Amino acid sequence: MSLTQLTAAPPTPPAPQWRRLSPRMLLVHPVIEVGKALPAILGAFLAGHSSGHDGSGSRWSLAIAGVVAALSLLRWVTTRYRITPQQIQLRHGLLRRRTLAAPVSRVRTVDVTSHLLHRALGLARVVIGTGTSDRKGRDRLVLDGLTAATAAGLRAELLHRAPAVAPGATVQPMQPEMQLAVLDRRWLRYAPFTLTGAVTGLALLGVGWRVVTEGHVDVNRLGPYRAAADRLGHWSLGVDIAVVTLAVVLFVAVASTLGYLLSFWNFRLTRHAGGTLHVSRGLLTSRATSIERRRLLGAELSEPLLLRAAGGARCLAIATGLRVGRGAERGGEILLPPAPRAEATRVAGAVLGTAGPFVAALPKHPAAARRRRVARAVGALLLAAAISGLVAWAAGWSAWLLLVPAVLLGPAVALGLDRYSSLGHALVAGHLVTRFGSLVRRRSALAVDGIIGWNLRSSWFQRRLGLATLTATTAAGRQRYPVQDVGAQEAVRFAAECVPGLLTQFLA
Repeated sequence: MSLTQLTAAPPTPPAPQWRRLSPRMLLVHPVIEVGKALPAILGAFLAGHSSGHDGSGSRWSLAIAGVVAALSLLRWVTTRYRITPQQIQLRHGLLRRRTLAAPVSRVRTVDVTSHLLHRALGLARVVIGTGTSDRKGRDRLVLDGLTAATAAGLRAELLHRAPAVAPGATVQPMQPEMQLAVLDRRWLRYAPFTLTGAVTGLALLGVGWRVVTEGHVDVNRLGPYRAAADRLGHWSLGVDIAVVTLAVVLFVAVASTLGYLLSFWNFRLTRHAGGTLHVSRGLLTSRATSIERRRLLGAELSEPLLLRAAGGARCLAIATGLRVGRGAERGGEILLPPAPRAEATRVAGAVLGTAGPFVAALPKHPAAARRRRVARAVGALLLAAAISGLVAWAAGWSAWLLLVPAVLLGPAVALGLDRYSSLGHALVAGHLVTRFGSLVRRRSALAVDGIIGWNLRSSWFQRRLGLATLTATTAAGRQRYPVQDVGAQEAVRFAAECVPGLLTQFLA
Protein backbone atom coordinates (compact mmCIF):
# COMPACT_ATOMS: atom_id res chain seq x y z
CA MET A 1 0.00 0.00 0.00
CA SER A 2 1.43 3.40 -0.99
CA LEU A 3 2.02 6.31 1.40
CA THR A 4 -0.52 8.36 -0.55
CA GLN A 5 -3.24 5.84 0.21
CA LEU A 6 -2.36 5.82 3.92
CA THR A 7 -2.54 9.60 4.32
CA ALA A 8 -5.58 10.25 2.14
CA ALA A 9 -8.53 11.76 3.97
CA PRO A 10 -11.69 9.65 4.27
CA PRO A 11 -14.28 10.43 1.60
CA THR A 12 -16.91 12.99 2.54
CA PRO A 13 -20.38 11.43 2.71
CA PRO A 14 -22.78 12.89 0.11
CA ALA A 15 -25.22 15.53 1.29
CA PRO A 16 -28.81 14.35 1.74
CA GLN A 17 -30.95 14.97 -1.31
CA TRP A 18 -33.95 17.27 -1.37
CA ARG A 19 -37.17 15.29 -1.23
CA ARG A 20 -40.72 16.04 -2.26
CA LEU A 21 -43.86 15.44 -0.28
CA SER A 22 -46.02 12.49 -1.24
CA PRO A 23 -47.60 12.90 -4.71
CA ARG A 24 -50.89 11.81 -3.17
CA MET A 25 -51.19 15.38 -1.88
CA LEU A 26 -52.11 16.35 -5.46
CA LEU A 27 -55.49 14.88 -4.59
CA VAL A 28 -55.72 16.61 -1.20
CA HIS A 29 -54.63 20.21 -1.82
CA PRO A 30 -57.32 21.02 -4.44
CA VAL A 31 -60.10 19.69 -2.22
CA ILE A 32 -58.91 21.66 0.82
CA GLU A 33 -58.32 24.94 -1.03
CA VAL A 34 -61.57 24.76 -3.00
CA GLY A 35 -63.37 24.13 0.30
CA LYS A 36 -61.79 27.27 1.78
CA ALA A 37 -62.88 29.28 -1.26
CA LEU A 38 -66.40 27.85 -1.23
CA PRO A 39 -68.05 31.11 0.04
CA ALA A 40 -66.55 33.05 -2.90
CA ILE A 41 -67.55 30.33 -5.35
CA LEU A 42 -71.09 30.24 -3.97
CA GLY A 43 -71.27 34.04 -4.06
CA ALA A 44 -70.26 34.12 -7.74
CA PHE A 45 -72.83 31.44 -8.53
CA LEU A 46 -75.67 33.28 -6.77
CA ALA A 47 -74.63 36.65 -8.22
CA GLY A 48 -74.83 35.25 -11.74
CA HIS A 49 -78.29 33.79 -11.16
CA SER A 50 -79.64 36.91 -9.46
CA SER A 51 -78.56 39.05 -12.44
CA GLY A 52 -80.70 36.96 -14.78
CA HIS A 53 -77.78 35.30 -16.59
CA ASP A 54 -78.05 31.69 -15.42
CA GLY A 55 -75.03 30.49 -17.36
CA SER A 56 -72.64 33.23 -16.22
CA GLY A 57 -72.93 32.28 -12.55
CA SER A 58 -71.97 28.69 -13.26
CA ARG A 59 -69.10 29.72 -15.50
CA TRP A 60 -67.67 32.20 -12.98
CA SER A 61 -67.92 29.73 -10.11
CA LEU A 62 -66.21 27.00 -12.18
CA ALA A 63 -63.50 29.45 -13.23
CA ILE A 64 -62.78 30.44 -9.61
CA ALA A 65 -62.69 26.78 -8.53
CA GLY A 66 -60.31 25.95 -11.40
CA VAL A 67 -57.91 28.79 -10.56
CA VAL A 68 -57.88 27.88 -6.86
CA ALA A 69 -57.25 24.20 -7.66
CA ALA A 70 -54.42 25.06 -10.05
CA LEU A 71 -52.72 27.33 -7.53
CA SER A 72 -53.01 24.65 -4.85
CA LEU A 73 -51.08 22.21 -7.04
CA LEU A 74 -48.13 24.62 -7.07
CA ARG A 75 -47.67 24.01 -3.34
CA TRP A 76 -46.60 20.44 -4.02
CA VAL A 77 -44.47 21.39 -7.04
CA THR A 78 -42.52 24.09 -5.17
CA THR A 79 -42.07 22.35 -1.79
CA ARG A 80 -38.91 20.42 -0.92
CA TYR A 81 -37.42 19.23 2.36
CA ARG A 82 -34.38 17.37 3.60
CA ILE A 83 -33.01 16.24 6.94
CA THR A 84 -29.29 16.32 7.61
CA PRO A 85 -27.58 15.09 10.77
CA GLN A 86 -27.51 18.71 11.97
CA GLN A 87 -30.54 20.46 10.42
CA ILE A 88 -34.09 20.17 9.18
CA GLN A 89 -34.54 22.24 6.02
CA LEU A 90 -37.76 23.20 4.25
CA ARG A 91 -37.90 25.06 0.93
CA HIS A 92 -41.09 26.38 -0.61
CA GLY A 93 -42.49 29.24 -2.67
CA LEU A 94 -42.58 30.15 -6.37
CA LEU A 95 -42.28 33.92 -6.75
CA ARG A 96 -40.73 34.35 -3.31
CA ARG A 97 -38.49 31.40 -2.57
CA ARG A 98 -38.04 30.70 1.14
CA THR A 99 -35.78 28.22 2.88
CA LEU A 100 -36.40 27.47 6.56
CA ALA A 101 -33.77 25.65 8.59
CA ALA A 102 -33.67 24.56 12.20
CA PRO A 103 -31.09 22.56 14.17
CA VAL A 104 -32.17 19.05 15.02
CA SER A 105 -31.08 19.69 18.61
CA ARG A 106 -33.74 22.43 18.94
CA VAL A 107 -36.69 20.17 18.17
CA ARG A 108 -39.16 20.46 21.06
CA THR A 109 -42.24 18.67 19.81
CA VAL A 110 -43.50 16.66 16.85
CA ASP A 111 -47.23 16.81 16.11
CA VAL A 112 -48.59 14.26 13.61
CA THR A 113 -52.15 14.91 12.39
CA SER A 114 -54.21 12.91 9.89
CA HIS A 115 -57.53 14.36 8.76
CA LEU A 116 -60.17 12.16 7.23
CA LEU A 117 -58.95 12.73 3.68
CA HIS A 118 -55.34 12.23 4.77
CA ARG A 119 -56.22 8.94 6.44
CA ALA A 120 -58.05 7.70 3.34
CA LEU A 121 -54.84 8.22 1.33
CA GLY A 122 -52.43 7.04 4.04
CA LEU A 123 -50.96 10.51 4.63
CA ALA A 124 -50.13 12.67 7.64
CA ARG A 125 -49.31 16.30 8.43
CA VAL A 126 -46.20 16.75 10.58
CA VAL A 127 -45.66 19.95 12.59
CA ILE A 128 -42.18 20.24 14.10
CA GLY A 129 -41.98 22.67 17.01
CA THR A 130 -38.53 24.22 17.35
CA GLY A 131 -39.10 27.35 19.44
CA THR A 132 -41.24 28.89 22.11
CA SER A 133 -45.00 28.57 22.46
CA ASP A 134 -45.85 30.93 19.63
CA ARG A 135 -49.60 31.45 19.27
CA LYS A 136 -49.20 32.58 15.64
CA GLY A 137 -47.44 29.39 14.59
CA ARG A 138 -44.06 30.95 13.85
CA ASP A 139 -40.83 29.06 14.53
CA ARG A 140 -42.46 25.79 13.35
CA LEU A 141 -41.79 23.60 10.33
CA VAL A 142 -44.83 22.06 8.64
CA LEU A 143 -44.55 19.04 6.35
CA ASP A 144 -48.07 18.54 5.02
CA GLY A 145 -48.14 15.37 2.96
CA LEU A 146 -45.84 12.64 4.29
CA THR A 147 -46.86 9.02 4.22
CA ALA A 148 -47.94 7.64 7.59
CA ALA A 149 -44.88 5.40 7.81
CA THR A 150 -42.51 8.27 6.96
CA ALA A 151 -44.17 10.52 9.55
CA ALA A 152 -43.85 7.88 12.29
CA GLY A 153 -40.21 7.26 11.40
CA LEU A 154 -39.47 10.99 11.41
CA ARG A 155 -41.04 11.41 14.84
CA ALA A 156 -38.94 8.58 16.25
CA GLU A 157 -35.79 9.94 14.61
CA LEU A 158 -36.20 13.46 15.97
CA LEU A 159 -37.40 12.74 19.51
CA HIS A 160 -36.03 9.31 20.37
CA ARG A 161 -32.43 9.97 19.52
CA ALA A 162 -30.16 7.52 21.32
CA PRO A 163 -27.16 9.00 23.15
CA ALA A 164 -23.69 8.32 21.83
CA VAL A 165 -22.22 4.99 22.99
CA ALA A 166 -18.59 4.75 24.02
CA PRO A 167 -16.46 2.16 22.24
CA GLY A 168 -16.76 -1.22 23.89
CA ALA A 169 -19.78 -0.21 25.98
CA THR A 170 -22.80 -2.47 26.16
CA VAL A 171 -25.93 -1.13 24.45
CA GLN A 172 -29.00 -1.60 26.64
CA PRO A 173 -32.18 -2.70 24.84
CA MET A 174 -34.93 -0.08 24.58
CA GLN A 175 -37.75 -0.48 27.06
CA PRO A 176 -41.36 -0.42 25.85
CA GLU A 177 -43.49 2.67 26.36
CA MET A 178 -45.17 3.01 29.74
CA GLN A 179 -48.88 3.78 29.61
CA LEU A 180 -49.90 6.68 31.86
CA ALA A 181 -53.58 7.08 30.89
CA VAL A 182 -56.13 5.69 28.46
CA LEU A 183 -59.66 6.85 27.70
CA ASP A 184 -62.36 5.48 29.98
CA ARG A 185 -65.81 5.54 28.39
CA ARG A 186 -67.30 6.51 31.74
CA TRP A 187 -65.65 9.90 31.30
CA LEU A 188 -68.29 10.73 28.69
CA ARG A 189 -70.53 11.93 31.52
CA TYR A 190 -68.26 14.99 31.81
CA ALA A 191 -68.64 15.92 28.14
CA PRO A 192 -71.88 17.97 28.53
CA PHE A 193 -70.14 20.18 31.12
CA THR A 194 -67.32 21.30 28.80
CA LEU A 195 -69.47 23.77 26.80
CA THR A 196 -67.61 22.87 23.60
CA GLY A 197 -71.07 22.21 22.17
CA ALA A 198 -71.90 25.90 22.57
CA VAL A 199 -69.03 26.83 20.25
CA THR A 200 -70.08 24.10 17.81
CA GLY A 201 -73.67 25.33 17.92
CA LEU A 202 -72.68 28.92 17.21
CA ALA A 203 -70.53 27.80 14.29
CA LEU A 204 -73.39 25.72 12.83
CA LEU A 205 -75.85 28.60 13.28
CA GLY A 206 -73.42 30.96 11.55
CA VAL A 207 -73.01 28.64 8.59
CA GLY A 208 -76.76 28.08 8.37
CA TRP A 209 -77.52 31.80 8.57
CA ARG A 210 -75.00 32.53 5.82
CA VAL A 211 -76.49 29.86 3.55
CA VAL A 212 -80.01 31.20 4.17
CA THR A 213 -78.90 34.78 3.50
CA GLU A 214 -76.85 34.03 0.39
CA GLY A 215 -79.47 31.69 -1.02
CA HIS A 216 -82.41 34.05 -0.30
CA VAL A 217 -84.24 31.23 1.48
CA ASP A 218 -87.55 32.08 3.17
CA VAL A 219 -87.41 30.17 6.45
CA ASN A 220 -91.16 30.73 6.98
CA ARG A 221 -91.81 28.27 4.18
CA LEU A 222 -89.87 25.49 5.89
CA GLY A 223 -92.23 22.97 7.48
CA PRO A 224 -90.34 22.23 10.73
CA TYR A 225 -89.65 25.91 11.38
CA ARG A 226 -93.27 26.92 10.70
CA ALA A 227 -94.60 24.10 12.90
CA ALA A 228 -92.32 25.06 15.79
CA ALA A 229 -93.22 28.75 15.47
CA ASP A 230 -96.95 27.94 15.45
CA ARG A 231 -96.60 25.75 18.53
CA LEU A 232 -94.68 28.43 20.46
CA GLY A 233 -97.25 31.02 19.43
CA HIS A 234 -100.02 29.13 21.28
CA TRP A 235 -98.10 28.94 24.58
CA SER A 236 -97.48 31.59 27.19
CA LEU A 237 -94.22 33.57 27.33
CA GLY A 238 -92.98 31.65 30.38
CA VAL A 239 -93.57 28.28 28.72
CA ASP A 240 -91.88 29.51 25.53
CA ILE A 241 -88.78 30.56 27.47
CA ALA A 242 -88.66 27.24 29.34
CA VAL A 243 -89.03 25.19 26.14
CA VAL A 244 -86.41 27.17 24.23
CA THR A 245 -83.99 26.99 27.18
CA LEU A 246 -84.47 23.23 27.46
CA ALA A 247 -83.92 22.81 23.72
CA VAL A 248 -80.71 24.84 23.85
CA VAL A 249 -79.41 22.85 26.85
CA LEU A 250 -80.12 19.55 25.12
CA PHE A 251 -78.48 20.72 21.90
CA VAL A 252 -75.35 21.89 23.74
CA ALA A 253 -75.16 18.62 25.70
CA VAL A 254 -75.47 16.46 22.58
CA ALA A 255 -73.03 18.62 20.59
CA SER A 256 -70.51 18.62 23.46
CA THR A 257 -70.68 14.84 23.76
CA LEU A 258 -70.22 14.46 20.02
CA GLY A 259 -67.26 16.85 20.07
CA TYR A 260 -65.73 14.93 22.98
CA LEU A 261 -65.95 11.68 21.02
CA LEU A 262 -64.47 13.22 17.87
CA SER A 263 -61.57 14.83 19.75
CA PHE A 264 -60.62 12.21 22.34
CA TRP A 265 -61.66 8.82 20.98
CA ASN A 266 -58.80 6.31 21.39
CA PHE A 267 -57.00 8.74 23.71
CA ARG A 268 -53.73 7.34 25.03
CA LEU A 269 -50.92 8.95 27.01
CA THR A 270 -47.61 7.08 27.18
CA ARG A 271 -44.03 7.79 28.20
CA HIS A 272 -41.17 6.56 26.05
CA ALA A 273 -38.10 5.01 27.65
CA GLY A 274 -36.15 8.20 26.93
CA GLY A 275 -38.73 10.28 28.82
CA THR A 276 -40.66 11.58 25.80
CA LEU A 277 -44.42 11.91 26.34
CA HIS A 278 -46.65 10.71 23.51
CA VAL A 279 -50.34 11.65 23.22
CA SER A 280 -52.54 10.06 20.54
CA ARG A 281 -56.26 10.72 20.06
CA GLY A 282 -59.02 11.39 17.56
CA LEU A 283 -61.84 9.58 15.75
CA LEU A 284 -62.19 11.11 12.28
CA THR A 285 -59.00 13.16 12.61
CA SER A 286 -56.23 11.26 14.34
CA ARG A 287 -53.56 13.25 16.12
CA ALA A 288 -50.29 12.25 17.77
CA THR A 289 -48.21 14.74 19.76
CA SER A 290 -44.78 13.99 21.20
CA ILE A 291 -43.13 16.15 23.87
CA GLU A 292 -39.52 15.76 24.94
CA ARG A 293 -39.18 15.39 28.70
CA ARG A 294 -36.55 18.12 28.96
CA ARG A 295 -38.97 20.53 27.24
CA LEU A 296 -41.72 19.85 29.77
CA LEU A 297 -41.53 22.54 32.46
CA GLY A 298 -44.75 21.83 34.32
CA ALA A 299 -48.40 20.86 34.20
CA GLU A 300 -51.74 22.51 34.85
CA LEU A 301 -55.13 21.42 36.16
CA SER A 302 -57.90 23.30 34.38
CA GLU A 303 -61.40 23.30 35.90
CA PRO A 304 -64.11 25.25 34.05
CA LEU A 305 -67.01 26.20 36.30
CA LEU A 306 -69.52 23.58 35.13
CA LEU A 307 -66.87 20.87 34.91
CA ARG A 308 -65.68 21.74 38.42
CA ALA A 309 -69.26 21.49 39.72
CA ALA A 310 -69.43 17.97 38.25
CA GLY A 311 -66.15 16.99 39.97
CA GLY A 312 -64.10 16.94 36.77
CA ALA A 313 -60.91 18.54 35.49
CA ARG A 314 -58.47 18.26 32.63
CA CYS A 315 -54.67 18.20 32.61
CA LEU A 316 -52.54 20.40 30.34
CA ALA A 317 -48.81 20.45 29.64
CA ILE A 318 -46.60 23.48 30.22
CA ALA A 319 -43.91 22.94 27.61
CA THR A 320 -41.95 24.87 25.02
CA GLY A 321 -42.84 24.47 21.36
CA LEU A 322 -46.53 23.68 21.82
CA ARG A 323 -49.41 25.49 20.15
CA VAL A 324 -51.45 27.26 22.81
CA GLY A 325 -54.34 29.66 22.81
CA ARG A 326 -56.46 27.52 20.50
CA GLY A 327 -58.44 25.71 23.12
CA ALA A 328 -57.51 22.47 24.79
CA GLU A 329 -59.34 20.36 22.22
CA ARG A 330 -57.46 21.89 19.28
CA GLY A 331 -54.17 22.81 20.90
CA GLY A 332 -51.30 20.41 21.49
CA GLU A 333 -51.00 20.87 25.26
CA ILE A 334 -53.76 18.46 26.35
CA LEU A 335 -52.49 15.60 28.54
CA LEU A 336 -55.87 14.35 29.75
CA PRO A 337 -59.38 15.13 28.48
CA PRO A 338 -62.16 16.10 30.92
CA ALA A 339 -62.12 13.31 33.51
CA PRO A 340 -62.55 12.87 37.28
CA ARG A 341 -60.44 15.34 39.19
CA ALA A 342 -58.64 12.56 41.06
CA GLU A 343 -57.58 11.05 37.72
CA ALA A 344 -56.37 14.43 36.44
CA THR A 345 -54.34 14.91 39.64
CA ARG A 346 -52.83 11.43 39.27
CA VAL A 347 -51.82 12.03 35.65
CA ALA A 348 -50.31 15.45 36.47
CA GLY A 349 -48.27 13.87 39.25
CA ALA A 350 -47.16 11.00 37.01
CA VAL A 351 -46.05 13.44 34.30
CA LEU A 352 -43.99 15.60 36.69
CA GLY A 353 -42.81 12.72 38.84
CA THR A 354 -44.41 14.19 41.97
CA ALA A 355 -48.01 14.90 42.97
CA GLY A 356 -47.04 17.41 45.65
CA PRO A 357 -47.76 20.57 43.63
CA PHE A 358 -51.34 19.42 43.00
CA VAL A 359 -52.29 18.11 46.44
CA ALA A 360 -50.47 20.53 48.75
CA ALA A 361 -52.60 23.01 50.68
CA LEU A 362 -52.13 26.60 49.54
CA PRO A 363 -52.12 29.46 52.09
CA LYS A 364 -54.92 32.00 51.82
CA HIS A 365 -54.28 35.46 50.44
CA PRO A 366 -54.86 38.57 52.61
CA ALA A 367 -58.36 39.65 53.56
CA ALA A 368 -57.81 42.75 51.42
CA ALA A 369 -57.80 40.47 48.38
CA ARG A 370 -61.28 39.23 49.35
CA ARG A 371 -62.59 42.77 49.61
CA ARG A 372 -61.11 43.65 46.24
CA ARG A 373 -62.59 40.57 44.52
CA VAL A 374 -66.07 41.22 45.91
CA ALA A 375 -65.87 44.95 45.16
CA ARG A 376 -64.89 44.27 41.54
CA ALA A 377 -67.79 41.86 41.02
CA VAL A 378 -70.37 44.15 42.65
CA GLY A 379 -68.91 47.25 40.98
CA ALA A 380 -69.26 45.73 37.52
CA LEU A 381 -72.89 44.88 38.31
CA LEU A 382 -73.63 48.41 39.54
CA LEU A 383 -72.09 49.91 36.41
CA ALA A 384 -74.23 47.65 34.23
CA ALA A 385 -77.30 48.59 36.30
CA ALA A 386 -76.60 52.31 35.83
CA ILE A 387 -76.23 51.95 32.08
CA SER A 388 -79.36 49.80 31.75
CA GLY A 389 -81.27 52.28 33.93
CA LEU A 390 -80.35 55.19 31.69
CA VAL A 391 -81.32 53.21 28.59
CA ALA A 392 -84.65 52.19 30.15
CA TRP A 393 -85.40 55.78 31.21
CA ALA A 394 -84.54 57.19 27.77
CA ALA A 395 -86.58 54.56 25.94
CA GLY A 396 -89.51 54.73 28.34
CA TRP A 397 -89.34 51.08 29.27
CA SER A 398 -90.85 49.56 32.37
CA ALA A 399 -89.22 50.35 35.71
CA TRP A 400 -89.36 46.65 36.57
CA LEU A 401 -86.16 46.22 34.55
CA LEU A 402 -84.30 47.99 37.34
CA LEU A 403 -84.99 45.02 39.63
CA VAL A 404 -82.82 42.73 37.49
CA PRO A 405 -79.50 44.03 38.96
CA ALA A 406 -80.94 43.59 42.47
CA VAL A 407 -81.69 39.95 41.73
CA LEU A 408 -78.12 39.47 40.42
CA LEU A 409 -76.51 41.07 43.48
CA GLY A 410 -76.34 37.77 45.36
CA PRO A 411 -74.66 35.84 42.50
CA ALA A 412 -72.19 38.73 42.04
CA VAL A 413 -71.10 38.53 45.69
CA ALA A 414 -70.85 34.74 45.41
CA LEU A 415 -68.68 35.11 42.31
CA GLY A 416 -66.34 37.49 44.14
CA LEU A 417 -66.02 35.13 47.09
CA ASP A 418 -65.36 32.18 44.79
CA ARG A 419 -62.66 34.11 42.96
CA TYR A 420 -61.02 34.85 46.31
CA SER A 421 -61.19 31.24 47.48
CA SER A 422 -59.44 30.20 44.24
CA LEU A 423 -56.39 32.34 44.98
CA GLY A 424 -53.30 30.56 46.26
CA HIS A 425 -49.57 30.13 45.74
CA ALA A 426 -46.71 28.05 47.14
CA LEU A 427 -43.30 26.62 46.37
CA VAL A 428 -43.58 22.82 46.35
CA ALA A 429 -40.98 20.28 45.18
CA GLY A 430 -39.09 22.82 43.10
CA HIS A 431 -42.25 24.09 41.37
CA LEU A 432 -44.01 27.42 41.52
CA VAL A 433 -47.65 26.61 42.26
CA THR A 434 -50.23 29.27 41.49
CA ARG A 435 -54.01 29.01 41.48
CA PHE A 436 -56.59 31.55 40.35
CA GLY A 437 -59.83 31.92 38.38
CA SER A 438 -63.52 31.20 38.90
CA LEU A 439 -65.14 30.64 35.52
CA VAL A 440 -62.02 28.61 34.71
CA ARG A 441 -59.99 27.72 37.79
CA ARG A 442 -56.35 26.94 36.96
CA ARG A 443 -53.77 25.35 39.21
CA SER A 444 -50.38 25.57 37.50
CA ALA A 445 -47.12 23.98 38.59
CA LEU A 446 -44.11 25.53 36.84
CA ALA A 447 -40.54 24.33 37.47
CA VAL A 448 -38.52 27.17 38.99
CA ASP A 449 -35.68 26.33 36.57
CA GLY A 450 -37.97 27.48 33.77
CA ILE A 451 -38.61 30.94 35.25
CA ILE A 452 -36.67 33.56 33.28
CA GLY A 453 -38.00 36.69 34.97
CA TRP A 454 -40.53 38.34 37.27
CA ASN A 455 -43.06 41.08 36.64
CA LEU A 456 -44.36 42.90 39.70
CA ARG A 457 -47.40 45.08 38.99
CA SER A 458 -49.59 47.08 41.36
CA SER A 459 -52.54 49.13 40.15
CA TRP A 460 -53.83 52.23 41.92
CA PHE A 461 -56.57 50.22 43.65
CA GLN A 462 -54.12 47.47 44.64
CA ARG A 463 -51.71 49.99 46.17
CA ARG A 464 -54.52 51.36 48.36
CA LEU A 465 -54.92 47.82 49.78
CA GLY A 466 -51.22 46.91 49.93
CA LEU A 467 -51.59 44.27 47.20
CA ALA A 468 -49.69 43.41 44.02
CA THR A 469 -49.70 40.84 41.22
CA LEU A 470 -46.49 38.85 40.80
CA THR A 471 -46.09 37.23 37.36
CA ALA A 472 -43.50 34.60 36.50
CA THR A 473 -42.36 34.75 32.87
CA THR A 474 -41.20 31.66 31.02
CA ALA A 475 -40.77 30.36 27.48
CA ALA A 476 -43.30 27.58 28.02
CA GLY A 477 -47.08 27.34 27.99
CA ARG A 478 -48.90 30.68 28.20
CA GLN A 479 -45.53 32.30 29.07
CA ARG A 480 -47.06 34.25 31.99
CA TYR A 481 -48.17 32.64 35.28
CA PRO A 482 -49.50 35.23 37.76
CA VAL A 483 -49.81 35.17 41.53
CA GLN A 484 -52.75 37.56 41.82
CA ASP A 485 -53.59 39.92 44.70
CA VAL A 486 -50.80 38.95 47.07
CA GLY A 487 -49.27 41.21 49.69
CA ALA A 488 -46.55 43.45 48.23
CA GLN A 489 -43.88 42.32 50.72
CA GLU A 490 -44.94 38.69 50.34
CA ALA A 491 -44.60 38.99 46.55
CA VAL A 492 -40.96 40.10 46.82
CA ARG A 493 -40.16 37.45 49.45
CA PHE A 494 -41.80 34.69 47.41
CA ALA A 495 -40.01 35.67 44.21
CA ALA A 496 -36.65 35.64 46.01
CA GLU A 497 -37.45 32.22 47.51
CA CYS A 498 -38.35 30.69 44.12
CA VAL A 499 -35.30 31.98 42.24
CA PRO A 500 -32.64 33.12 44.74
CA GLY A 501 -30.47 35.97 43.55
CA LEU A 502 -32.64 37.05 40.63
CA LEU A 503 -33.99 40.12 42.46
CA THR A 504 -30.87 40.93 44.50
CA GLN A 505 -29.69 43.79 42.28
CA PHE A 506 -33.15 45.42 42.47
CA LEU A 507 -33.44 45.11 46.25
CA ALA A 508 -29.98 46.48 47.09
